[in-house]
Amino acid sequence: MAEAIEWLPDGTPFSPRFSDRYHSEGGGLAQAREVFLGGCGLPAAWADQPQWRILETGFGLGLNFLVTWAAWRADPQRPRLLHFVSIEAWPASADDLLRSLPTNPELQPLATQLHAQWWGLTPGFHRLVFENGQVVLTLCVGDAQAMLREMAFEADSVYLDGFSPQRNPDIWSLHTLKAVARHCRRGTRVATWTIARAVRDGLAQCGFAVQKTPGVPPKRDNLQGEFNPAWEPRKAQAIPAPTPSYCIVIGAGLAGAAVAASLARRGWQVTVLDAADAPACGASGLPGGLLAPLVSKDDNLASRLSRCGVRSTLQQAQALLQIDQDWQPSGVQEWQANAEPLWHAHAGWVRPARLVQAWLDHPHITWQGGAQVDRLQTTPDRWQVLDAQGRVLAQAPLVVVAAALASPAITGIDLPLQAIRGQVSMGLRGAEAMPPYPVNGHGSFLPDLPTPQGRAWVMGASYDRDNACADISAADHLANWERLQVLLPEVATALRSQFEDGKIQAWAGIRCAAPDRLPMVGPIAPGLWASTAMGSRGLSFAHLCAELLAAQLHGEPWPVEKKAAAALDVQRHLGKS
Repeated sequence: MAEAIEWLPDGTPFSPRFSDRYHSEGGGLAQAREVFLGGCGLPAAWADQPQWRILETGFGLGLNFLVTWAAWRADPQRPRLLHFVSIEAWPASADDLLRSLPTNPELQPLATQLHAQWWGLTPGFHRLVFENGQVVLTLCVGDAQAMLREMAFEADSVYLDGFSPQRNPDIWSLHTLKAVARHCRRGTRVATWTIARAVRDGLAQCGFAVQKTPGVPPKRDNLQGEFNPAWEPRKAQAIPAPTPSYCIVIGAGLAGAAVAASLARRGWQVTVLDAADAPACGASGLPGGLLAPLVSKDDNLASRLSRCGVRSTLQQAQALLQIDQDWQPSGVQEWQANAEPLWHAHAGWVRPARLVQAWLDHPHITWQGGAQVDRLQTTPDRWQVLDAQGRVLAQAPLVVVAAALASPAITGIDLPLQAIRGQVSMGLRGAEAMPPYPVNGHGSFLPDLPTPQGRAWVMGASYDRDNACADISAADHLANWERLQVLLPEVATALRSQFEDGKIQAWAGIRCAAPDRLPMVGPIAPGLWASTAMGSRGLSFAHLCAELLAAQLHGEPWPVEKKAAAALDVQRHLGKS
């Protein structure tokens, strides 16, 4: 439930929970610009950097984020990527968020974009993406200390914000400040509006050198500081982020194309190799797939990850694809046994091959088909990709293997991957009554998918474990028909003649899954990474995994909590069979 906000007579937003204003009665713009942005030496400090990472302890109504984003837009020396990671235990409603923001012509368009992505803010991490992926807001919904434990990055700037220490002492406690310090490097600047003695003493105890500075009226003083402890902080030895150069991605399905796009956005020159003559010729060639979160009674990790992944892919579809032809945010009706129907408003269908093509259509990406990769070998400064005759197909300091079931043979690593055959049944639409949106549950049904032959319906898919044969099966048509009778009995009756007359078309492909049905992503060896095992949820997981891989590689904030990343880590299966 969204946080309740009241409005004071002067128009200032007020929190009943904390009995405090969100910003001073003079307005929050000056505070955001002078206390936080200016207090951290921005925008000058980020000039010509490849990325800049800001940690904020209280998102509130987002004014600090919008002012920082506007400063980034206006700066010709801005970093390629701006990461803004903010904690908020009690998110406001989308309407209150929009109402609270100033009508400043510089900020209003940004506020509108933020408002459009302000949905589904359940506890955990949520990644909101702007400026074609160059401005990334990671909103961490929950208790500050718990959220700080789940982060995995070092901040370049810290905005200490939140309701006053008297009203919300936990966010200013020594334990919270210690957790903030663990995310700082030597030289990280910190800024806040409060000069409370307990805050100053806590920051000093945690290794920050702080001083009072002239305040923004009506406050006389504010606080600025720098992380510069007298001791050497005990931290895990960080691997230096590589300078983007040349890299190779093996596999041109959803997983590989997503990785290629994520790395290209960060400045890499990417060569994508695939054995087929065109991209998306494997399981990613599915004519149309549902993009909807996984529902579970206990809201398990896979369900929570799928929500993150659906948000990530929806952002990509919105930016890259043609609505109604390549995808449609139609919403999806979910049917669960012995439960009321569930409506996923932020869901729909996607043509996976079109998304793959859109990801590969980048000036930094080169596609090479007919490349039969057999194995890899390493030299002192790069990896070489070889064919069966031992010829070098390509070489680079970084290789990402996204080759589904071929990944173990290529890497020489025993990854426990399982083949899962899936077949969908398809037919052209006639005068039959159809639901106006896709339906998911006992199988799935897409009622209106564009195809070269016309508008079609799609039903399926089968789920045949340990079967790597993609031949069309009459038995699978029957199984899909039986699923449709359970899922949508009236539609099944209307389509009966198509099934009986043999007019049904079909597509079959082989998915690749891990034993726990979660993807495998992460480093295998220095310069060798993997992103594979998307199972039947490549649309949900591929881009999320690609962004996690890129974040880990470059020392960026991760798009998911550390415990979720550990559940996806390829290392969990290395050496297992």
